[in-house]
Amino acid sequence: MGRLVIDGNTVYEIDEECERRKKENRPQKEENTERTNRKGGR
Repeated sequence: MGRLVIDGNTVYEIDEECERRKKENRPQKEENTERTNRKGGR
């Protein structure tokens, strides 16, 4: 079961399993983003 987030009249359900997978994969993505930004900045 996910978390519920209430924002005014809008309700969101957060898929905690998906969120956990994203956090596990995030460091690798950030590293790739930094490399891309460095190339673009030269």
